Amino acid sequence: MNSLVGISKMTVYDIEGVHRVELKSFATPWTKDAFYYELTNNPYAHYLVMKEDDRVIGYCGIWIVMGEAQITNIAVDPACRGRKLGDLLLGKAMEYCKMVGATTVSLEVRVSNLVAQGLYRKHGFQNGGIRKKYYVDNNEDALVMWVNI
Repeated sequence: MNSLVGISKMTVYDIEGVHRVELKSFATPWTKDAFYYELTNNPYAHYLVMKEDDRVIGYCGIWIVMGEAQITNIAVDPACRGRKLGDLLLGKAMEYCKMVGATTVSLEVRVSNLVAQGLYRKHGFQNGGIRKKYYVDNNEDALVMWVNI
């Protein structure tokens, strides 16, 4: 089913495709410049990109500081959802975090995003707390989740 899907380190050449996925996935999307800055100037940033037939269909951004990984963003193109690609991408991201020395992974997710929360729980994430009015588009709370790896 996913035989033509590959996951690799993101480069600046992937920004255009990643940004397309970002625009389709989030109410307050990052800019292309933000991704460029992450890749070229942020020493803590690590990005993975998922491609199918050389087309970007997903990505995951991670900051790793002193053994702690924070997933800053993760998305799969809405047209490709329902194929367990988010599960694959999150699994590879967690493997990557462990490979580079992280011992914990955390993230924030909208309290209303029960589908994503289910995926994170499948990978061992637990509830860690609430960030009140975290999302600027509608002041929705964020659920902080974490897992030891």
